[in-house]
Amino acid sequence: MKTINILTLAGLSLVTAFAGACSPGSAPSNTAPANRVGANANTTAANASTAATDETPALVRTAFPDAQSFTTQHKDIPADAVTDIEQDTGGKVPDKDHHSYLAFSTAGGKRTQVGAATVLKAGGKDVLVIYDSKAGSPVIREVRADGVSPEFLKQFAGKGHDNEIAVGGDITAKGVDEATAKAVTQAVRIDVLTMQALYGSAHSH
Repeated sequence: MKTINILTLAGLSLVTAFAGACSPGSAPSNTAPANRVGANANTTAANASTAATDETPALVRTAFPDAQSFTTQHKDIPADAVTDIEQDTGGKVPDKDHHSYLAFSTAGGKRTQVGAATVLKAGGKDVLVIYDSKAGSPVIREVRADGVSPEFLKQFAGKGHDNEIAVGGDITAKGVDEATAKAVTQAVRIDVLTMQALYGSAHSH
């Protein structure tokens, strides 16, 4: 499958595969305009930061209790990547505008990225996928979903785009009905391939 290299944001030392999510020339959604002047500049910047923080779903904030800030990334999925993903999974990419959330800690006075996450809809549920980076590619740290068997969700940990994330492949319907298992698994598979296409290092198989 084709993959796409992206630039990383300067100054981030952890999970660098996710740091360059903004399109060229765009700024992260929680970044206030620089060099603003006038009596209302501080208030405006604070309001902008608060609005951006509010955009981060509660599920994501809960997943990173040690994070002091979050950045919402909006990235358009290239048409050829959408075609590849849909052919690979047999499913549909739900939105060409992919959202991911980067979590940052400022412990010790240094801003460090501590993870990335996405929120999916599958089987009528909100599914949280938490990512780490391994060898330049997004790898699942954890998947969470209310009302879904933890034993089922544990199967996704450590998996990336090279794994057979499919019911009957690497995944079995442990403690969930077949329909829910298939819906969640396909949504996660599509997201993993999307994250790889947008943020993963280029390589061939």
